[in-house]
Amino acid sequence: MSWNPALDPDCPTGDMVDAIETVIVPRARDLGGFEVRRALPAPKRQMVGPFIFFDQMGPAEFVTGKGIDVRPHPHIGLATVTYLYKGKIHHRDSLGTDQWIEPGAVNWMVAGHGITHSERTDGEIRKRPHDLFGIQTWVALPEAAEDEAAAFEHAPKDTLPFLEGEGKEVRLILGTAYGETAPVKVYSETFYADAVLQPGARIPLPDDHEDRGVYVVSGAITVAGDTFESGQMMVFRPGDRITLTAGEEGARLMLLGGATLEGPRHIWWNFVASSKDRIDAAKEAWRAGDWAHGRFQLPPGDDDEFIPLPDR
Repeated sequence: MSWNPALDPDCPTGDMVDAIETVIVPRARDLGGFEVRRALPAPKRQMVGPFIFFDQMGPAEFVTGKGIDVRPHPHIGLATVTYLYKGKIHHRDSLGTDQWIEPGAVNWMVAGHGITHSERTDGEIRKRPHDLFGIQTWVALPEAAEDEAAAFEHAPKDTLPFLEGEGKEVRLILGTAYGETAPVKVYSETFYADAVLQPGARIPLPDDHEDRGVYVVSGAITVAGDTFESGQMMVFRPGDRITLTAGEEGARLMLLGGATLEGPRHIWWNFVASSKDRIDAAKEAWRAGDWAHGRFQLPPGDDDEFIPLPDR
């Protein structure tokens, strides 16, 4: 049986069970006029399915000449997807990928044994005022995939499954849900979707996934008689049938989850792994800085600088 912190033999059953197992209020950080709200990992929840990191970026407005500059840095043991509602981000990585992230599209970067990437708002977009708003997630890899070679896939917006009707629109970003499958390769059972609900519209959560959560991006929803506003994440007990109802102003949601992994993960800086030994090995490889022959290389076209290993 897979590891799930919500499955406890002493948990109540029947009428004693609440529909919502955990409510997460993200921690906010101001990065100099650019706010980030982190929902995962949280004190009571490291993961929802394989999702181990969940950040809301913005919404932010940048004046001419300003933007984000995330210098080259490494990852292991995870896959990333940055999903945008507004703006553009320039992604470069050590595989030689040079790809803009745009609203509604998927850039799926699989770190595996190791990858280095940068994210910037540069070029023409920086020459004028611009907005940025989106969600960045990390998906922890199962043990069997932690040491695989790094990979990258791009899926344009029009290639993602899109469902609409009865006052709702759902775009499937990763995995399987509602009878559809997203195009990029995932390494464990996963679902991740962008849902827009008109006022009063209802949407059921997929009931064929072990672990399920929802993040309210805007508006509000009602679940089991309780109302939840934007900026909150709810995690639901396995097996419960859950329906979400949009409030008077409608709602935009991120639906996420999947099968839980074999066990908890260690997280240090940008590294995720099933063992501390893997983390320690990645630390030493980045500290060594052997970009020509070592485990990590710098992205072609963005190799003049990098983020040093933290002293913690």
